[in-house]
Amino acid sequence: MVDIEEVGEQLRARRRALGMSQTEVAALNRINRVTLSRLENGKLPEIGIRKVMAICATLGLELTLKVASQRPTLQDLVNEKEA
Repeated sequence: MVDIEEVGEQLRARRRALGMSQTEVAALNRINRVTLSRLENGKLPEIGIRKVMAICATLGLELTLKVASQRPTLQDLVNEKEA
């Protein structure tokens, strides 16, 4: 499961890899640089999905969904160990 902190880390890593400043990315997405900074640092309590998708597009990234894998139960782990 991905949390907002991991999303922020990925956005920051990609922005840096592209040699872009927070100011540039923020301006292209019509958000405040401080908002982008807080997002990258996992300190933004809430942000709209459209904004995140726009930032991703600016950075050449995309969000994807997949079926979540279920966590194994204790019995599953015991059975696996015995096999």
